[in-house]
Formats: sequence, structure tokens, C-alpha cells
Amino acid sequence: MAAGPLAGAGPLARAIRAKLAAALQPTHLQVLDESSRHGGPPGAETHFAVVVVSGRFAGLPPLQRHRLVHAALRAELAGPLHALAVVAKTPEQWEKDPRVPPRPPCLGGSKQERRGDGEESPRNQ
Repeated sequence: MAAGPLAGAGPLARAIRAKLAAALQPTHLQVLDESSRHGGPPGAETHFAVVVVSGRFAGLPPLQRHRLVHAALRAELAGPLHALAVVAKTPEQWEKDPRVPPRPPCLGGSKQERRGDGEESPRNQ
């Protein structure tokens, strides 16, 4: 199983990698900590992207593949993990096209934090 050069090395990244490896037996797995792209302090481990290539995805539509990834990371998604971008391919799809689509840039904050009525959300106070 290959790991990407930007693979996360913190405890949450290691937990994500271990859980996805156990649940999906991937032939290729990348776990990328993108927290710094979203304004998080160093070591925040709040925003991740994963690339999972697994035979378990054969015959499943993208939504079902994402559900398998989310099920494996249920505890992390309920706690410290704020955002997760998922690329889920079969080995055959990965062999034909190993490209990962670019993710859109972070716009910072949430709609709730930018209410436009002059009031800050409780999160910013």
C-alpha cells in the first residue's frame, strides 16, 4: 500500500490511516492533513483529504464508497475531524487514471460565521 509524500504524521492522521487500512484493505492509500490550508494552527489535524483505492469499491456508486469511508471513520467524524475530502476508486479505475481532482480553495469560516448582519457568530466572540 502506497502512502503519499504529504501524508499526515500526527495521531489523528495515523488513526485515519489505520482504520481505513483495516476496513477497506486498500492497494493505495493517501492521508493528507490539509488543516493549514484552512487556517488551522500547526498540528490542528481538523481537515483531511484521503485517496483510497480498494477492491471493496467494485460495483458501488460513489455515494456508497464514501459511506464506507465515513463508516470506518465514524468516531473521528464525531469528534476532532471537522472536514474530510474523499477520493474512492477501484484498482482498475486507479490504474486507468491515477489523477486526483483538485479541491476548491478554502473560503474560510462557515456561512454562520459570516452572517452579514453585523453580528459575529458565538464561535468568533
